[in-house]
Amino acid sequence: MPPTQAESVIKNIIREIGQECAAHGEIVPETLVAFMVKAVVLDPSNGFNTDRTLTKSDVQKLVKLCVNRLLDSKNPSLDTIKMQVYFDMNYTSREEFLEEHHRVIESRLSSVSREITDNRACVREELESLYRKIVSYVLLRSGLGSPTDIKIVREATAALQSVFPQTELGTFLTLSKKDKERQLKELTMIVTGIRLFNRDCGKGGEGIDDLPAILQEAIPATTQHVDSQLEVVQDQAYRYTAILEKVAKNPLMSQELQPYMLREALYNVRQCEVFLQVILPIFIALSNLWTSFQDETVLISILSNLTTHLEPFLGAHDLFFPEKVMQVLLDGVTVKTDVCRIKEHIEDRVNVADFKKLEWLFPETTANFDKLLIQYRGFCAYTFATTDGLLLPGNPSIGILKYKDKYYTFNTRDAAYSFAENPENYIDIIREKAKKNAELIQLLELHQQFETFIQYSQMKEVDKRYIKPITKCETGTQTDTHLLPPTIVRSYEWNEWELRRKAIKLANLRRKVTHSVQTDHSHMRRENYSQVYPSKDVGTQSMREGSSRVPRPQIYIAGLRGGQTKTTYGVKVNLTRAVDET
Repeated sequence: MPPTQAESVIKNIIREIGQECAAHGEIVPETLVAFMVKAVVLDPSNGFNTDRTLTKSDVQKLVKLCVNRLLDSKNPSLDTIKMQVYFDMNYTSREEFLEEHHRVIESRLSSVSREITDNRACVREELESLYRKIVSYVLLRSGLGSPTDIKIVREATAALQSVFPQTELGTFLTLSKKDKERQLKELTMIVTGIRLFNRDCGKGGEGIDDLPAILQEAIPATTQHVDSQLEVVQDQAYRYTAILEKVAKNPLMSQELQPYMLREALYNVRQCEVFLQVILPIFIALSNLWTSFQDETVLISILSNLTTHLEPFLGAHDLFFPEKVMQVLLDGVTVKTDVCRIKEHIEDRVNVADFKKLEWLFPETTANFDKLLIQYRGFCAYTFATTDGLLLPGNPSIGILKYKDKYYTFNTRDAAYSFAENPENYIDIIREKAKKNAELIQLLELHQQFETFIQYSQMKEVDKRYIKPITKCETGTQTDTHLLPPTIVRSYEWNEWELRRKAIKLANLRRKVTHSVQTDHSHMRRENYSQVYPSKDVGTQSMREGSSRVPRPQIYIAGLRGGQTKTTYGVKVNLTRAVDET
């Protein structure tokens, strides 16, 4: 099927699913529907073959499965996927948050700016109206007070007149549109600085909020709220993990808990924990920034709103596991935190000598050890693959395995050794598990293995987040002084043109003659010298060559092969020709 036709079919399926959900009173965003379609197709239990074209019955089956999953309000897995889609659509980097905020401000100011830059005022009343518009623009752009408050307008007008009197409007009107826009921005910054200075001196600053005080109050309050939520979801994650460990040792109990989707509940709270930890560092960074206070206030509002909207996605697992049920399941079980689990095996380390073909990284041998991008968000790959999807935090102190330029951590030394024996096997198992639980693709960061699931916000970070390890080792070098005796040839000349120059100089000397003269007054007072070339030997050669040759000796010895007698007798015969015969 051509790509354009395939896209059209997918869009029709997504539209039909959305209409079916709306008919049941559930408005579902297209992004969530598209995610669910991919998840259902990938799940091998649904029987879809991605290598062939979907038939009409396949499409009907796909629509029915997606609608049923999207309308299941008591499914922790669906809550996790909804949470992932919501967070991906609303969260971005700090710079992009503020860039969007500034873009909104620019769009709101565009009409006011256009009225000023396109103005062709001539008479006095028009010039006064233009000046008032400039004052309003300065106030709106700076955000320090309302342009409808008379006190604020008077203060801003006085500040503007000190640097840009009304008599300068004639010059301003002759500028190009770009120059006008640039000057309006400069005037805004100057007037804002003057008003802030006056506020600090106690002589003005009407309508200017105390942003440092607001941030001092807002940052700790919001951080505390995020910390409390993080503590709640971490506690739930620890309890679910403890129960799953108990279930792993008791197969009968596993069959009883199958309907309750215990694993999906664990994935749900772990995903919320990841998102809250992503938000929390931003608040820590905010506390260190005391510039651009207005931008930081906007950012706090956005992040606080994100945190609040994550709470509704945590409700489904509480229906299956209320507090009474949890207490019964936790009977006789010790709930361990992630930190406690790491401390239990802090002394266990991989012996590098046991692995000749695999590379292991440790804190003391890797400079950027803490910055490496660990696979599966740092969870133990071996435990997840062998215990039906249990998420246990990996312990980097045991050693980080580098396999095909990817990094893996494990919760115990034995798990590390088992995984290292056949990494591809466990990686394939995890990939198949992710096909059955679509929320694992984002929770464990498996986007590169399922390219169709790469979220927009994470596509931009794929290349940036890849960090190669910087290994450390002790090295030393020593250089011998004058290892070999010098072999410099002082008469050597590498430049061919210099050699030609010297040859021409010598050739010219052969044609030079030294002259000296004497006057009547100078003779007998000094020595005179003359220079001549000395005589040279001259040889001639005739046109005919002559030569002589002596006879070549030829001696023959007969009888060396022997005869009938035991004694061998040799006969020497001289066959050399006489000299006069040659």
